[in-house]
Amino acid sequence: MELLKIGVFVSMLSMTPMLEAQNISGLQKERPLLLLEENLEQLSIGNEEEYGWEDELEELSRRLQEPVNLNAATKRQLEQFPFLTDIQIENLLAYVYIHGQMQTIYELQLVEEMDKRTIDLLLPFVCVRAVKAGRGYPALKSILKYGKHETLARLDVPFYIRKGYEKNYLGPSLYHSLRYNFHYGDYLQIGVTGEKDAGEPFFALHNRKGYDYYSFYFLIKNLGRLKALALGNYRLSFGQGLVLSTDFRLGKTFSMSTTEYRTGGIRKHSSTDEYNYFRGVAATVGVLPYLDISAFYSHRSMDGVVEDGEITSIYKTGLHRTQKEADKMNAFALQVTGGNVTYEKNSLKMGVTGIYYFFNRPYEPRLNKHAKYNLHGSDFYNVGMDYRYRLGRFVWVGEAATGSKGYALLNRLKYNLSSDYHLLLVYRYYSYDYWTLFGRSFGESSMPQNENGWYLAAEATPFAHWKFFASLDMFSFPWWKYRISKPSKGADAMFQVTYTPRKSLSMYFNYRYKQKERDVTGTSGTVIEPIYHHKLRYRLTYMPGKYIFRTTIDYNHFRQQDGEGYRFDRRQGYQCTQLCSYTFPFPLSVSVQGTWFHTDDYDSRVYASERGLLYTFYTPSFYGKGFRYSTHLRYDLSKNFMFLAKFGQTVYQDRQTIGSGNDEIPGNRKADLQMQLRIKF
Repeated sequence: MELLKIGVFVSMLSMTPMLEAQNISGLQKERPLLLLEENLEQLSIGNEEEYGWEDELEELSRRLQEPVNLNAATKRQLEQFPFLTDIQIENLLAYVYIHGQMQTIYELQLVEEMDKRTIDLLLPFVCVRAVKAGRGYPALKSILKYGKHETLARLDVPFYIRKGYEKNYLGPSLYHSLRYNFHYGDYLQIGVTGEKDAGEPFFALHNRKGYDYYSFYFLIKNLGRLKALALGNYRLSFGQGLVLSTDFRLGKTFSMSTTEYRTGGIRKHSSTDEYNYFRGVAATVGVLPYLDISAFYSHRSMDGVVEDGEITSIYKTGLHRTQKEADKMNAFALQVTGGNVTYEKNSLKMGVTGIYYFFNRPYEPRLNKHAKYNLHGSDFYNVGMDYRYRLGRFVWVGEAATGSKGYALLNRLKYNLSSDYHLLLVYRYYSYDYWTLFGRSFGESSMPQNENGWYLAAEATPFAHWKFFASLDMFSFPWWKYRISKPSKGADAMFQVTYTPRKSLSMYFNYRYKQKERDVTGTSGTVIEPIYHHKLRYRLTYMPGKYIFRTTIDYNHFRQQDGEGYRFDRRQGYQCTQLCSYTFPFPLSVSVQGTWFHTDDYDSRVYASERGLLYTFYTPSFYGKGFRYSTHLRYDLSKNFMFLAKFGQTVYQDRQTIGSGNDEIPGNRKADLQMQLRIKF
């Protein structure tokens, strides 16, 4: 077998380009990042609930600097790369187990099902190094000597004054945050985060200790049987998210990779997200080689409104700019405890997750008709069983859950005909009265409640340079939804064709059609008619040498019948975005982007993603008429110092004020400057 490996390896030297991980080109590094941006942009568009991607982006960024050693990689480490399928991960681990340690990154081409496109995406994040036998947890002396420190400071300066600063906002208009992290590989991570939003006081009033939000985390991994131990702020995700997930969400995009939901277990919470985290202690212990037991406890104060001794609303934004917002700060407490047991051996994985949580006051929100069956009370529980089984090219994954009320079920069956052809079928049944505070899973909305549906997707690469994706989601809502005053149903169809004639040139065209019912405006819910939404996009990406050019053209068409059911109210939206980026021979890169938009109203709004600061992602929406331009500059002064600045301005041509209420900006222009400094030592 060794002679066979050497023979195939030598023959590949004459056929393939250099793939040395340590010499990965800028083009190869950009490709997976652009793919990630595409998926995050699609997940962000139209989402009811905002989600910060800081932790995920930080982890992938760290992988670019500290690649995963394939000779020591674990299944969980490989699962963080969404472009790897379950079969590819198993085949890669099996290859190292059967043939021994890889000698070169070339051997990826010998792994069954590992196609060239996947290898290109994986290369920037992995490397091949020899692993010494008997390697254990590093000594404290090595951790202190070779551990890496990182400090990240951010400052945002607005060039406008919102109406709230006239008398309501309590602090200055600057936003700033400070983050410190110490880590030694995947073994140890320690960090502190502080943040002040624009308009919040600093070292004054209710923030006499400085920042409005502080976060501390301490995470140990792979210490013998102790697979993970978290203290401070952390995140949890088990099963398919029906019981518990404060992690990366599932979603419908023009890629099958985002439907792969792989639980992260216990993870650090280092972002500035002030809502989606736990605070306390969590641990995972490997009782047997194939059996893990996790337990956690959290106690944290939360923002909200308390009236007559009852919690009437939970405040998720984390903003404390006005006295009214400050009064909601730490208004009540939430305690959470629970655990998970996971069995995984060969092709079978099964787990049971249980969680019990309670407020220190009754939670009794004002439930209107569409929220009639939403969670309320003092204490709650959820229990779920998840499973995964692979039989040949079939992979069956699912979870069944119940709680204080209701139940939820999710099943996903995937068939990998080959590395070029994939089929996926997803069935979900979330009862209208299923109560969960921490569940996030696949569906029209991220909350697994009041939704049933079948989702079918196919992905194919029938010949070189071409890739096709198509999906159809047929869903229904057993009870009312926001702006839908009756049980309803709908459909969501997506199609995309991608053409990549060479590494430096790629283009795609996609189309999305969504139909569902909605109350006709002005009828107070007495008349409900279907709405029809058509979206088309063309994107061209060209990356010659140190340049990146990306052109995006969007068209939206939205229509709904009037209250009498005779006339269709048609609305349209357009946008064109051009990105130009250049990396100089010295450590400086500059990106310039311009967007022109024209929409009839909010329903026909358009989205245009932009490059943000480190570990951030920005996808603003636009409606009306106008344009936006931005400049993004990154300068690496040395290996230890990096400075990044971004300036952006939006100009509206159909209004004299922007926003409303305290957020109102006089005039038709909105400009911001963001700066970031990173220090490594």
